[in-house]
Amino acid sequence: MNLYDIIFYLFAAVTLLSAVVVVTSKNVIYSAFSLMFTFFGVSGLYVLLGADFLAIVQVMVYVGGILILLLFGVMLTNKITNVEIKTGTVKMIPASIIMAIFGALIIALLTGTEWKSYPSEVPFTTAYDIGSLLITKYVLIFELLGILLLVALIGAASIARRGRE
Repeated sequence: MNLYDIIFYLFAAVTLLSAVVVVTSKNVIYSAFSLMFTFFGVSGLYVLLGADFLAIVQVMVYVGGILILLLFGVMLTNKITNVEIKTGTVKMIPASIIMAIFGALIIALLTGTEWKSYPSEVPFTTAYDIGSLLITKYVLIFELLGILLLVALIGAASIARRGRE
């Protein structure tokens, strides 16, 4: 077992354990913070796969945007801060059985074939490749999507402002 494998298992453990806390926690704040660790773990796995652009997008969009909005929404709403989510233990037993069967299938598939743990040489970074494609081959589509997002932002602002007048 080399250093790459150890780091992979560390990120996988962080991702899985924090995802379990997201699902099983009764407190919304604890679930949101655990979701942050899940997103960071997935981002670390993207880095290990050589997909640095996806890792940066994962951190910027999910952790920086969506999760912070979720936390502000929960923390600024007084009624939601003390809500306890009811989890039915009746649904936990079938879910545990299904996950055990799924895990056994994955282990059977992985032990039956020989897998390469990581690429022997890493090609150009994905950010470089995506950036060069966006400013050469797909520049028109990129600009049209920018205009579409601008129109959506103006529409959302006008809808939000309409209720205040």
